Amino acid sequence: METVILAVVIAVVVLGVLGGLVIGSRKQKQLPPPPPAAPDITAPPAEPHVGDEAETPREEPRRTTEEVDLPDGSADAPVAVEEPPAVPAIEIPEPTAGRLVRLRSRLSRSQNALGKGLLTLLSREHLDDETWEEIEDTLLVADVGVQPTQELVDSLRERVKVLGTRTPVELRGLLREELLKLVRTDVDRTVRTEPEDRKPGIVMVVGVNGTGKTTTTGKLARVLVADGRTVVLGAADTFRAAAADQLQTWGERVGAHTVRGPEAGDPASVAFDAVKEGKEMGVDVVLIDTAGRLHTKTGLMDELGKVKRVVEKHAPLDEILLVLDATTGQNGLVQARVFAEVVDITGIVLTKLDGTAKGGIVIAVQRELGVPVKLIGLGEGADDLAPFEPEAFVDALIGE
Repeated sequence: METVILAVVIAVVVLGVLGGLVIGSRKQKQLPPPPPAAPDITAPPAEPHVGDEAETPREEPRRTTEEVDLPDGSADAPVAVEEPPAVPAIEIPEPTAGRLVRLRSRLSRSQNALGKGLLTLLSREHLDDETWEEIEDTLLVADVGVQPTQELVDSLRERVKVLGTRTPVELRGLLREELLKLVRTDVDRTVRTEPEDRKPGIVMVVGVNGTGKTTTTGKLARVLVADGRTVVLGAADTFRAAAADQLQTWGERVGAHTVRGPEAGDPASVAFDAVKEGKEMGVDVVLIDTAGRLHTKTGLMDELGKVKRVVEKHAPLDEILLVLDATTGQNGLVQARVFAEVVDITGIVLTKLDGTAKGGIVIAVQRELGVPVKLIGLGEGADDLAPFEPEAFVDALIGE
């Protein structure tokens, strides 16, 4: 019995010792540092925290209604008025009389290679068959055409043979006479816009897109305005984007009214309305710009014929001008033939004659269509469209 009591006492003592060791080890462990104290933040006086009492308002000087300047409702007070949109200033185009003469220097700089080349060949001491072949080649390269070239060479050979001596002055005069025969001085190159029995004169402008057709129509309006005529423009090229805007801009610059329709609308309807409004306004001339897509599309050429027929319900067309790009050379003659089959071309406008174009195209296209060149374009300027004058043109070709 005593042995059992002794074992229990020993067990109690051992448990007490173990418990003390555990508690001592826990006390030796470092506790984490306490969190730092939050800084004291003082709220601005003007913005008290929610729940705090507002700061007592400070006294500030106040003004009465008599001391405050109030808006004056009297009639003398300035009133803001919205300004109307600016109206574009109307330009005064350059007079057309002698315009080609004034532009001769520009024409001669790009075109007198033909005349100089011919004069150089004709000035050789011996004009043998090889030289005459070179003369023919020079004329053909200048887009004069086969038949006109043969006529010119035959006439030159005969006259040089008869003349005998060939001084530079004689050669220049000889070449000038022969070129004038081919260009022709005996045809009427007036743009017919003044019918005797009625008003307005009606002019339709046709041609392939890219030849400068719409621009030429706008420039022609300037030519007419410069000569004291009043003009209405018909934007019947409804299939080309911005064509009507472009034509209207040209018209606004010289005070000409533009009649236009919806995009991709009926061109014949626009042309009809343009002539109708022109008659009601009592203007002198109506210019109609037509669609100019690929001339190989039969349906589109039929549309052009329809425009002509619809316009003629008002009155006959006085002038149908075909616009050709002079830089296309003989390819332009293909376009000319197709257009001539659809409408009766009465005159030709050659554009871009100041660039790489050869002057001989004037001779070739007149011979092909049997109608005269009436206007030529010599640059990008607004007044660079000039009435065609054969003498001034030939003088520019052969130089001074």
